[in-house]
Amino acid sequence: MQREFTLGIEEEYLLVDRDSLDLAEAPPELMSACQSDLDDQVSPEFLQCQIEVGTRVCASIAEAREDLKHLRACVSRHAANHNLAPIAVSCHPFADWKDQHHTEKDRYNALERALGGVARRMLICGMHVHVGIEEKSLRTDLMPQLSYFLPHLLALSSSSPFWQGDDTRLASYRLTIFDNLPRTGLPPHFDSWSEYERTAGTLIDLEIIEDTSKIWWDLRPSHKFPTLETRIMDVQPRLEHTLALAALIQALTRMLCRLRERNQRWRAYDRFLIAENRWRAQRYGTTEGLIDFGDRSIKPFATLMDELTGLLSEDAEALEIQSELATLRGIVRDGTSAARQRRVHAEAEEAGNAPGPAVVKHLIEEFHADL
Repeated sequence: MQREFTLGIEEEYLLVDRDSLDLAEAPPELMSACQSDLDDQVSPEFLQCQIEVGTRVCASIAEAREDLKHLRACVSRHAANHNLAPIAVSCHPFADWKDQHHTEKDRYNALERALGGVARRMLICGMHVHVGIEEKSLRTDLMPQLSYFLPHLLALSSSSPFWQGDDTRLASYRLTIFDNLPRTGLPPHFDSWSEYERTAGTLIDLEIIEDTSKIWWDLRPSHKFPTLETRIMDVQPRLEHTLALAALIQALTRMLCRLRERNQRWRAYDRFLIAENRWRAQRYGTTEGLIDFGDRSIKPFATLMDELTGLLSEDAEALEIQSELATLRGIVRDGTSAARQRRVHAEAEEAGNAPGPAVVKHLIEEFHADL
């Protein structure tokens, strides 16, 4: 059995003006200062109002906490020097995508040309979690099994209920935008690593894509690293919620490897069925439950979380992540970021205050709560 389950976490942030609370472009001096402190752990993103950070390879959640806390604090400190603040949320509550401009960089210029008008609407942020899997064949073997849990991760992470000032009535509107891109959604099933390479190689050979970094499935083998990269999640306003989700992915991966060692495996359900749960997570977050295909019933999310916690007890103990799984149970009990944003919005409206700015203030506070 694979014994180490290293982690890497990537987060995308939006930059807001501290006075207007609207989006603001990152000045070159801000990026230079961040890169001086963080080197290649920070980079510009597709839009000029975005910034991306990534941890080093971490052996544990405890190690990831220290690295990500440092990254968040550094970006916040340098942003404050320009009267800006980062927020870790998948959609800004009231900004208009038509007012944003993409970063002048060869990679992003090529992306804008390739995707046309679809690219302009990409005013969204996500988080990606890498788990180290050295054996290539193991990556393709785990993908259809781990895919079953992608809707659970989306539901727990949902943080994008608003779009251009409107309540979309979705918990994760981000996916509505992202799914307009090609090569997105649930990953196909591959029987072997060579089949994956042949399939991706068809598009590469035809020069439709230059490499597999342009494949944006919810779960994919990383182009750069020997990892499986989970990409379905909304980014988290709170650091501890990011870490809890990363811990869940780490534990799920270990559990599936543990089953494999015993010549067992999680059933690979049809993508059609998993896609229905993906939609339920996108629409409702954790409030309406997901389908248990074995039971052929819709189970409340609290019940699903109880079952997951029991299923992963051995793995949580081995990885020392019991407190992170408890944090996830707290999210189910108290509400996701989408639910918290809606509460702040409703309270501001009732008090006669501008609800959009109130939500942004709340998001700034949440970003700094764990630093």
